[in-house]
Amino acid sequence: MRNILIGAAAVVFALIVLVNVLFGGQGKFVTPEGEGVVELASGSFEAFPLPDYAAAAVTDDYKSYFVEVEPGIKVHMLEVGSGYPVYLQHGNPTNGFLYRKIVAELPTDEVRVIMPTTVGLGFSTKIKKKQHTVENHIRWTSEALRALDLEEVVYVGQDWGGMLGMGAMMENPDLPKGAVLLNTAIRAPVEKVDVSRAHAIVKTPIVGEILTEVVFSLFDSLPDVQGDPASMPPEVLELYSRPLHDDGNIKAPLTLMRMVPDGPDHPSTAKIAEVEAYVRGLDIPAEIIWGMSDPILGRTLPLMREQFPNAPVQETDAGHFIQEERPVEIAEAIMRIVNEVRPTEKPVIVEPTTEPAAAPETDADASLEAGAEDDTTDAGETQSEQPEVLEETQDN
Repeated sequence: MRNILIGAAAVVFALIVLVNVLFGGQGKFVTPEGEGVVELASGSFEAFPLPDYAAAAVTDDYKSYFVEVEPGIKVHMLEVGSGYPVYLQHGNPTNGFLYRKIVAELPTDEVRVIMPTTVGLGFSTKIKKKQHTVENHIRWTSEALRALDLEEVVYVGQDWGGMLGMGAMMENPDLPKGAVLLNTAIRAPVEKVDVSRAHAIVKTPIVGEILTEVVFSLFDSLPDVQGDPASMPPEVLELYSRPLHDDGNIKAPLTLMRMVPDGPDHPSTAKIAEVEAYVRGLDIPAEIIWGMSDPILGRTLPLMREQFPNAPVQETDAGHFIQEERPVEIAEAIMRIVNEVRPTEKPVIVEPTTEPAAAPETDADASLEAGAEDDTTDAGETQSEQPEVLEETQDN
């Protein structure tokens, strides 16, 4: 009798979980609340004090704040440094903290590093599944960047961050001056194709929910896509997973996987085709750094070479989240691009503020001066009237 009761309880529990997965499947809308204000040159923004487990992963000079791009839709921003703007966009299911190791290798007195977190992930607003569309994510990211009044950036993107970030660049075409591409794909499929076996399995309704929300966690599988599984220890997985669990909405990782197009009729395909066309028309300095041990996008390197044919390529043994394994190489590539595109400083030419005292004039000087007077050229006059040139530097 006891075994029957235990078995019945297990069945009831399983049914409760299943009903919650199937009928509570849209996820709840959660708008985060900050505290205080972060002042930037572009305006005042709602500060978000990081919880202890997240604050421990970065230095005290990081700024953490929200940009509200639509009512209730807040993009969490991490920012550090001053100088030339570098915009870094992460992929699924991580957040802006994915770039923390790279920041540690950058000269933050020369670059302003800006790391938004995609809506639905990290500390950004959690949304319902139906709100996850390529169009929405591009618009929200684009508006977050516009709020910062940036004039130019070097762009860095990986995974979905490559596609969505380039989409944001497409919406702000004057911004990108250079790029560093990391394990991403910007391609609209012209035939039926799945980016990976995992994507093929979880796109099936109900099956995907049960597998990713009941049987196992997508976050726990992140070490499996790395070249070095130890690059994703528990404390790093917590950075990516805990904000979703704390908000009670873990729908984004699965939904973003399903947002990856599997053919020409997929809802994401049309917008991705627009971004792909934009990328093929880009003419900016770029570098490619690739993790060849990536089981998801490692094989798409030839496509990136085709889209950026003049870009130097570094092939590494890293996996999908290359930022966790090759931060030094990525930081060095960023600075090479920054140094190539940022304005060079103009030399300082200071004219004397007073005329030097004239030497006593002799008879010979007077006769020479009279003879030369008719030969004075316009160029000579122009040269003597050159204005003072001040050094110009850019403060971002």
